[in-house]
Amino acid sequence: MIEIHKVPSPCFVMEEELLRKNLSLIKSVKERAGVNIILAFKAFAMWKSFPIIREYVPYSTASSVFEAQLAYEEMGSLAHTFSPAYTPDNFPVFMRYSSHITFNSLSQYERFYPETLKHRKKVSCGIRINPEYSVVETDLYNPATPDSRLGVPAGHFGNELPEGVEGLHFHTLCESSSYDLEKTLEQVEKKFGHFLPKIKWLNMGGGHLMTREDYNVEHLINLLLSFKAKYPNLEITMEPGSAFVWQTGILVSTVVDIVDNGGIKTAILDVSFACHMPDCLEMPYKPYIRGAYHEPVKGLPTYRMGGSSCLSGDFVGEWSFDEPLLVGDRIIFEDMIHYTTVKTTMFNGISHPAIALWNKYNQLEIYREFGYEDYKNRMS
Repeated sequence: MIEIHKVPSPCFVMEEELLRKNLSLIKSVKERAGVNIILAFKAFAMWKSFPIIREYVPYSTASSVFEAQLAYEEMGSLAHTFSPAYTPDNFPVFMRYSSHITFNSLSQYERFYPETLKHRKKVSCGIRINPEYSVVETDLYNPATPDSRLGVPAGHFGNELPEGVEGLHFHTLCESSSYDLEKTLEQVEKKFGHFLPKIKWLNMGGGHLMTREDYNVEHLINLLLSFKAKYPNLEITMEPGSAFVWQTGILVSTVVDIVDNGGIKTAILDVSFACHMPDCLEMPYKPYIRGAYHEPVKGLPTYRMGGSSCLSGDFVGEWSFDEPLLVGDRIIFEDMIHYTTVKTTMFNGISHPAIALWNKYNQLEIYREFGYEDYKNRMS
């Protein structure tokens, strides 16, 4: 358990024992189902922790040249790459750092596939498909709407895949269940099933939240085994992001002021939702705070949490506490490792939280602290 008094504020802190617990489960699913499960950098790219992750999972997925290079340098392996669009300038870099490359459109495939044939090493090519089905309710996170820019709908294909296509890739889930995957696979088979016996691999994308407490892992394994039995030619890959670091760490912050306007008390913090927890505003969702009541309780001191940027909407609320908050109190946001550090900004020049690991020896290991030069060098 993290000893909060030893942690600077603000700071993202991941707990190694909790990380290893998730990784053990993921490795077990991988081995029992006979599939590849790889780390998606778009959700988590804290590369100083990769030596731990590599003990369980050796591969990763990339969506940019920087992520692909990070896979090669810090995971020590070539990336499974997907990008909405490749360019003549960046495609050679992608090829250098990738084992698999998925194309978002038939036009991109036609344009760049010939380049892969000239490359000194074999790169396996695939196309992202859009099953036009998803259980994701928030449009911002739903890649499978009929008008989505991501993936090729079934109606755009002829009877045969383009020459050289070795795999298909779909991504329709977001923190979803195995039953959601089951429904998605039904649609994939319905619309693309005639291609499945003809390809080498199928990438089922991310959004498989198998480390969540209520996730039915046994159902997932049986589903995958059944699908593999139906298509024994297929190598199956899954690339969750959140599942790797779900409930593995916190964001430590401090109350710097309390503002009481219009009958609402706001605790102003030394962190920002806009800068450091953007999904809270984008999704939106309300994070849990350690020691607080998640919903207001009548008669108890109640506060909304305010960020330190000048954005008017940089606040989320409300939570109740047993005792009134005071300036200097610590506010600990739970489950703040996935989709946080990868999405942070330096808007307003707000100080970026430190990044740390609470290691298995019960010691705080500071991975990175940020200062003025980090901000200045980003601006020009």
